[in-house]
Amino acid sequence: MGAPIRVGLIGYGYSGRTFHAPLISAVPDLDLRLVGSSDPAKVEADRPGLTVVADPFAVAASEAVDLVVIASPNDSHAPLARAALAAGKHVVVDKPFTLALAEARVLRAAAASRGRVLAVFHNRRWDSDFLTVREAIAAGVIGAVRHFESHFDRFRPRVRDRWRENAGSGSGIWYDLGPHLVDQAIQLFGLPDRVTAHLGRLRPGASSDDWAHAVLDYPGLRVVLHASMLVAGGSPRFVVHGEAGSLIKHGPDPQEGQLLAGLAPGALGWGEDPDGLEIHDGTGPVTRRPAVSGDQRCFYRAVVETIARGSHDDAAALEAVRVMACLEAALISARTGTSVTPAVARDERER
Repeated sequence: MGAPIRVGLIGYGYSGRTFHAPLISAVPDLDLRLVGSSDPAKVEADRPGLTVVADPFAVAASEAVDLVVIASPNDSHAPLARAALAAGKHVVVDKPFTLALAEARVLRAAAASRGRVLAVFHNRRWDSDFLTVREAIAAGVIGAVRHFESHFDRFRPRVRDRWRENAGSGSGIWYDLGPHLVDQAIQLFGLPDRVTAHLGRLRPGASSDDWAHAVLDYPGLRVVLHASMLVAGGSPRFVVHGEAGSLIKHGPDPQEGQLLAGLAPGALGWGEDPDGLEIHDGTGPVTRRPAVSGDQRCFYRAVVETIARGSHDDAAALEAVRVMACLEAALISARTGTSVTPAVARDERER
């Protein structure tokens, strides 16, 4: 393609600093030009000379950028995305897309009307653990899948004073980790018929949900999605049972840890996962399948390719709407104690 796509990044907290800035900088066709942050010293320490402004809406409307990446607190996603689209920018929004399905639909329509690319940062599609399990399922290693279990479990027994854990719109573990769990399930199996969910505050002093458990119903298949802050020693990342055996993937993808350690995306060892997949066929010995390497740079490469094509295909925005429908169904289920059908319109389901 021609000149690199100029990028403005809104937010330089954990997500912006740890994931977005390094991944953007590792894709040659992207040029990080501008950061919206209230802490310019932190940005300057990591990326000397990069322009920093305090007003996030100034980034959204800046003539110096073509693509706006929104990595700010969850309740700001929708207004900032609306502003960026109104300014004619392509937009990437960190998960969750929005706080409500209705907002997601408004943004999708706005992007389509302006011919702009709108995508949500579902980067975990390119994790080694997910890719390894997906490849084994597609290869028919355990036959038809009947039970699929996916965990994001951590051990953080003390509640921290940060917006993700404080009370308020968009906080809590379901909005934080639920989008990854739901998106991966939809990638594998499509939209579920029903969602049944429970949310809890289990740590002393917790003011937002720190435990989430959702069951997605499909014909002949149950998908269990779980996230907790009180799991010491870890739990298998995936457990999959099929008609011909079972798969167990213990260790998680290494990329987040590598980024925190300062490894640049694409460096030697990037995304390499030494933890293979266990395969049980019920006859005795356990066999192993090597893990597929992960590479979250693929998310931004896909954004670049879509922008370069000049495509008005809104597949990424549609996928994000479907995830929001399931996230919202889970919230309603947890509140009402009922199973809930995701409120997906016919055209959103059939495409």
